[in-house]
Amino acid sequence: MRGSFKIGKIAGIEIGVHYTWIFALVLFAWIFAQDTFPALYPGWAVKTYWIAGTVVSLMLFVSVLIHELCHSLVAISRGMKVSSIVFFIFGGVSNIEKEPETARVEFLMAAAGPFSSLVLGLLFMGLALLLKANTLISEPVLVTIYYLGYVNIILAVFNLVPGFPLDGGRVLRSIIWGITKNLHKATMIAGNVGRLFGWAMILVGVALVFNINVWILQSGLFNGIWLVFIGWFLTSAADAAMRGQTMQQQLAGVKVKDVMDRTPECTSPAASVESVVHESFIQRGRRSLPVCNEKGLIGIVTLTDAKRLSQDAWSNTPVQEIMTRAPLLTVDQEEDLNNALQILAKNGLNQIPVLNGSQFVGLLSRADVIRYMQTRQELGIK
Repeated sequence: MRGSFKIGKIAGIEIGVHYTWIFALVLFAWIFAQDTFPALYPGWAVKTYWIAGTVVSLMLFVSVLIHELCHSLVAISRGMKVSSIVFFIFGGVSNIEKEPETARVEFLMAAAGPFSSLVLGLLFMGLALLLKANTLISEPVLVTIYYLGYVNIILAVFNLVPGFPLDGGRVLRSIIWGITKNLHKATMIAGNVGRLFGWAMILVGVALVFNINVWILQSGLFNGIWLVFIGWFLTSAADAAMRGQTMQQQLAGVKVKDVMDRTPECTSPAASVESVVHESFIQRGRRSLPVCNEKGLIGIVTLTDAKRLSQDAWSNTPVQEIMTRAPLLTVDQEEDLNNALQILAKNGLNQIPVLNGSQFVGLLSRADVIRYMQTRQELGIK
């Protein structure tokens, strides 16, 4: 995820934090310290409110980490690779490099997270009850432990909402998938349920903004706006999941060679950046160009590479000085197109060289895939 930075690694999984998570951490600490705890437990020192609020917020991060690790460890145990876990304003996301192959595996992966949150919630609440009789334990400490249990149970309940792609939505999809044996149908149903829940959250959030209490939810500007944002995120994520599944179905069985540019223009490593920019990028509308010599493909130069170089240096700089050199990420022409798209997405690439064995035979770009999809749509090909 762009805008994130690595903070460590657990069980071979990179742990990253998006800058929006820092905002969420400060926000939750402020809410607990300035609103929740003073309203429910008057009489504490200001410093005590802030310490308790900060501890709950930090431990919420640890709880979400455990939640996501449970998803990831189940995935790894089922032979799937997990590249990273990233935390952002709405929680955490495990970047699992492929979808589960069976409904049972998806059910186990999806249920692992909420189950871990529920267990943590019950443990913290149980600990608070056990310590309550101990007069040496101060009220702020007991309240902090109790609220760690409370927020974990809320986390478990929220994630069990059957709105795809939340955990509950994935549980729902796995059940429908198991019954119908049709992943596309299951994704469409679960995705539409996710959209329904997302829009419901948006409408409830609007009501809260206008001081209308909804069930146990208290009205207020912050509560309403926060719920609207969560609803918007859920709706957008559900839409993206359904579009992705539809594309995967339409591209099933399509090979890279069916879509790639078979006659990509090659440039010499000695060609100037200026000539490539004007003759290929501007005049022909290309965004990348293979760089070849008598032995074959030796690199690739992109529009981004040229942008990094001062325009004053374009005329005197050969392409070989700014190109990405071999060994390059490549795909075989017989590779499934869906797999090639996953490689592009995972590595943040717009294009990738295509080989037949060790011979360079073409270039596959995101634009090629878009044109292919648009042409099929115009022709009415399902």
